[in-house]
Amino acid sequence: MRFPAEWERHSGTLMMFPVFWQNGSLAVAREHYLRAAEAIATFEPVTMIANSSETVLARQSGVDVLELPHDDAWARDICPTFVLDGGAVTAVNWKFNAWGGKYPKWDLDDDIPRRFCERGKIPLVNAPLVLEGGGIHTNGAGTLLTTAECLLHPNRNPDLSQREIETQLKAFTGADRVVWLPYGLHDDTETDGHVDNVCCFAAEDTVLLHREDGERGDANLRVLKDAGLRVVELPKPQDVNLPAASYVNFYLCNGAVIAPKFDVPSDARAAAILREMFPAREVVQIYGLEILRGGGNIHCITQQIPEAYLCET
Repeated sequence: MRFPAEWERHSGTLMMFPVFWQNGSLAVAREHYLRAAEAIATFEPVTMIANSSETVLARQSGVDVLELPHDDAWARDICPTFVLDGGAVTAVNWKFNAWGGKYPKWDLDDDIPRRFCERGKIPLVNAPLVLEGGGIHTNGAGTLLTTAECLLHPNRNPDLSQREIETQLKAFTGADRVVWLPYGLHDDTETDGHVDNVCCFAAEDTVLLHREDGERGDANLRVLKDAGLRVVELPKPQDVNLPAASYVNFYLCNGAVIAPKFDVPSDARAAAILREMFPAREVVQIYGLEILRGGGNIHCITQQIPEAYLCET
């Protein structure tokens, strides 16, 4: 079993049409979800999961719509993590509890992996671990990134030690190493410090880091360097005073980087770094402030399905 890197070839992207919105306008959030879907669909197929009452709205982006009842809209965290097992796509179904019970009524979301895989005839393995997809990131070569702040939070797996959680992560992703950053973003109270807001792989040995000032940022940097990883820093979004504001929360689809922008001067610097890190990909910046109001960004609203391949015999 292997959890492939996000830059590896996809068969498509999953998204979920918003049902409710924590902050700001639901109608505006839906509009920006559709814009993101349209941008990704230029490069690879997109399937938008929608409730029956919203399928007509969801089809406005021109992407495929799959009717499945759900409670929330963060596909990265709710949909399964797709891995390759013998070259075939297999889905890992983590337990979902709405980010530590923050948003009651999550039973439909917790059942999305089973119902989606049943419809698509994708093998599904159930992992006995409360985890959201935004809490882990992979280089595709056996190393996972995560944060202790999130995975060791008492609202996730209070009866498991760090060692026990790491054992489960390795078992269900095929990883042989887990790099534990101490911290997520200091104000990321929605996810309790998901790694996809603070650090992600750009290559097998290279990470992009949103480095905060002070001890939290210094501690994360030390861990990454001690792990032998090359660190490239992305700027903080300038004058964006919302929790979890980060340029790290971008999505790699086939041939492109779909990245958030906030219409501030630091957007240009972030785009330049992404072009340097991914020279063979087109960098497409999508206005991300309205999505951010809900607690995440482009990476949080997407989940990639890797492309299967035939094993050599």
